Amino acid sequence: MIYMLEDEEGIRNFVIYALKSSGFDARGFEAPSALYEAVNEELPELLLLDRMLPDEDGLEVLKKLRSDPRTRKLPVIMLTAKGTEQDKVEGLDSGADDYIAKPFGAMELISRIKALLRRTADSHADTDRLSLGGISVYPSKHEVFAGSEKVNLTLKEYDLLLMLMRNRGQVFSRDSLLREIWGYDFAGESRTVDVHIRTLRQKLGDCGELIETIRGVGYKAGDGSLD
Repeated sequence: MIYMLEDEEGIRNFVIYALKSSGFDARGFEAPSALYEAVNEELPELLLLDRMLPDEDGLEVLKKLRSDPRTRKLPVIMLTAKGTEQDKVEGLDSGADDYIAKPFGAMELISRIKALLRRTADSHADTDRLSLGGISVYPSKHEVFAGSEKVNLTLKEYDLLLMLMRNRGQVFSRDSLLREIWGYDFAGESRTVDVHIRTLRQKLGDCGELIETIRGVGYKAGDGSLD
């Protein structure tokens, strides 16, 4: 999934169309607030970020993303009409991985996206792969596979799975999961954990049975081999 933050509707629609025509899943956003909300639900593989936005400058958006551990390594290409050398230096120094000046061609943009995704994949390799039975998780790329099928999880589902897999065999109570994943502990809120575990299992298909329920206690990652 590729996200694009661009306030000009014409440019946004053009790029999203080009991305989808090239086989990418893509979503466009007009305002930073909408982008932040989407990132909280699902991390993209890459972000296309406009420099000049009416509500919040693109550099400020980039700095916020780089200060958050979840999005610190998110590949970002900055798109802007400000194409001087100084502008490019500012963008790259602020954490952008690439910088493309407007106007740009669709073919060049797609090529730069593919190149950055290749570099990202090569740099992370698969050295941090976690596996449990048929489940594979690549934390550096924020990717999950059930068998050979890629699984799209929400941020909370992913955090739950990662925590259970990193602590295979350890039983976590609903309250402890609520504290660790959601950051709060309120009586009666443990139902939130049950709902997310249920949807996580559904998305994992047959592999979902590896997430075991310990009656009266909570959940654990069950039998399987952890690499």
